[in-house]
Amino acid sequence: MVLVTRKASFSASHRLYNPAWPDARNAEVFGKCNNPNGHGHNYDIEVTVGGDPPEDTGMVIDLKKLADIIEAEIIERVDHKNLNVDVDFLLGTIPTAENMAIAFWNILAPKITEGTLRSIKLYESANNVVEYRG
Repeated sequence: MVLVTRKASFSASHRLYNPAWPDARNAEVFGKCNNPNGHGHNYDIEVTVGGDPPEDTGMVIDLKKLADIIEAEIIERVDHKNLNVDVDFLLGTIPTAENMAIAFWNILAPKITEGTLRSIKLYESANNVVEYRG
C-alpha cells in the first residue's frame, strides 16, 4: 500500500465549554480555552489516503482532486468561522481538535472514491496535534 497526504490550512475561533456544566467546572477543565469570548487558531489539516496505485495512472488518488475535496467539504465550511455557532456539522459538539478530526473524517470518507481514507491529522498549533484513523 502507498500512502499519500495532502495538507491544507484554515483559521477559526472557538470556545471550549460544556453547556451542561457550571462556569467553575468549565473553567477548571478547559482553562483559558474556556474564554467566554472565544479564541482562535491557525489550523493545519493533513488528509492521508492509501491504496495500490493502478498501472494506468500510477496515482493512489489525484492530489489535485483530493485538494478540491478538502477545500469544498472542509475548508470552505470552517475557514474564518466560529466553530461553536457557524459550522453546521459541529453544532452541539464541543469543538476540540479530537471532535473536529472525527467530524472531518465522517465528511471526507464517503467523498474519497480513489484509495481509502487512512488518517486525518489536525494541527491546532505547532505543539498540539490530533490524529484520527477512523
